Amino acid sequence: MITLDILSDPICPWCLIGKTHLFRALEAAGDHPFVLAWHPFQLNPDMPPEGMDRRAYLEGKFGGKEAAVRAYAPIAETAEAMGLNLNLEGIARTPNTLDAHRMIHWAGLEHKQTPMAQALFEAYFIKGEDIGDRDALVEIGTRAGLEADMTRRLLSSDADADDIRARDAHARERGVSAVPTFIIANQHVVPGAQPPELWGQVINDLNAQIKAADVPE
Repeated sequence: MITLDILSDPICPWCLIGKTHLFRALEAAGDHPFVLAWHPFQLNPDMPPEGMDRRAYLEGKFGGKEAAVRAYAPIAETAEAMGLNLNLEGIARTPNTLDAHRMIHWAGLEHKQTPMAQALFEAYFIKGEDIGDRDALVEIGTRAGLEADMTRRLLSSDADADDIRARDAHARERGVSAVPTFIIANQHVVPGAQPPELWGQVINDLNAQIKAADVPE
């Protein structure tokens, strides 16, 4: 099997689009060689712990309401074209995602990383939930199969927070500046929300290489 490292942030719309493209390709292929591993990358590492008003965040980031609308137009168009029903108007706050990344890390210890990542994407982009709120995170975690009381205890501590920050910093040191970023076998970087067709070709090529390597000389 081949490790596919996925660097993303649960509040990154292109990360959700890229994840959806990838999983459609995996489903279409049926037989694929990947073992998925999710890694933290905060779009806003300096976001206050309580987050901030979504409109104020977008207008500040893009330089006004009209610029924010223009920036999000390609996201809305791409999502609509692929049948992904994002509820962008339902997002009231932009959260700090440190705790969300801790959730993905803890889920990984129980082999539930992908369900946790998906639950966070759905909570934020479809249900309009504040994934910086710890009560909300406990509920989201239960959807991914995590035990509520244990999750609440972990969130009330600083467990693994420094580790998440260090892993985020390490990714930046390696040259990652935007997400989603996919790394195949710790060697080949696939940046951005690539279409299912590209992933299908990658899967076919890798399967062919694996098959050729298994053929005795």
